[in-house]
Amino acid sequence: MHQDSSDPLVEAPVLLPPQSQGGAHTTTTVERGSFCLARCSCGWTGPARRSRDRARTDATEHLTAAEDH
Repeated sequence: MHQDSSDPLVEAPVLLPPQSQGGAHTTTTVERGSFCLARCSCGWTGPARRSRDRARTDATEHLTAAEDH
C-alpha cells in the first residue's frame, strides 16, 4: 500500500508516573496509516507496529533502558 505524504500524523504522549518524568527522554506514539510507532525526544524511534499497545510498550521499555544508563 502506498503511503501518501499528506496523511496526517497523530501523536499521543506516553504518560509516566511523575518520578519517571523530567529527564532528557520524552516519548510519544505516532500513527502512520494503520501502523503506530514510538518516538523519543532523544531521537530514538521504535519499529512500526499494528498494535498501539505494543508501540506504547516499546516506549516504556526505551524509557526503562534509558534510566538504567
